[in-house]
Amino acid sequence: MTENITCSLETGNLIICNGVTYKPEVVLTYHDKLFWIYLGIYVALVLIAGLMSGLTMGLLSLDLMSLTVLSTDGKPNEQKHAKRILPLVKRHHLLLVTLLLSNAAAVESMPLFLDKISNPITAIVVSVTAVLIFGEVVPQALCTRYGLAIGSTLSPLVYALMFITLPISWPLAKILDCVLGKEHTTFFRRAELSALVSLHRTEGQENEEPLTADEVTVIKGALAMRDKQVKQVCTPMESVFSL
Repeated sequence: MTENITCSLETGNLIICNGVTYKPEVVLTYHDKLFWIYLGIYVALVLIAGLMSGLTMGLLSLDLMSLTVLSTDGKPNEQKHAKRILPLVKRHHLLLVTLLLSNAAAVESMPLFLDKISNPITAIVVSVTAVLIFGEVVPQALCTRYGLAIGSTLSPLVYALMFITLPISWPLAKILDCVLGKEHTTFFRRAELSALVSLHRTEGQENEEPLTADEVTVIKGALAMRDKQVKQVCTPMESVFSL
């Protein structure tokens, strides 16, 4: 059974179909109060998306082993920040899913508000530019450089987001734990530690306490001790002089 649909265009661009009136969508201008409300919400969403993107890069780039070392032997500020971040980073997959869900929610909500205050072309240009610069580039650059301090300061916000997204993020995190494993700690082999010690001999602005040549030699010698034989380090008896 088919139903005939009769539509007519009335004055004021009103469309009436079978007695139902449809009004065309009107783009708000800066004279409207709702324009500034939608604009404020859009700006807030851009900042939230940028914050989530930056925290994803900053927190997940922190190695669990490095944080553990900083929490016990770092500077006072580093110890405080590391101790606050450690519980978050230990829940690696839960943290990852929480931040990605929050970022996706903010990004996907932006067009709903931007379409109300601009035409499609302007919305695309503004959205791409805002998300790229303020939602990706700037936040990730800042959080990569100051991830420890920023992550520590915003840790209460991350805990709140974990609680809000828990019904979705917890099952996904458990699946990732089962598939990929829970452990994400980095351990160094002896050869890697030896190379790391050699790099710390380099003097520069980023290296506050460079190692001396003697310290590097002693540490590398201790690391290589397991693979050395007595004849390699001792003087043969025929070469020994005694009085």
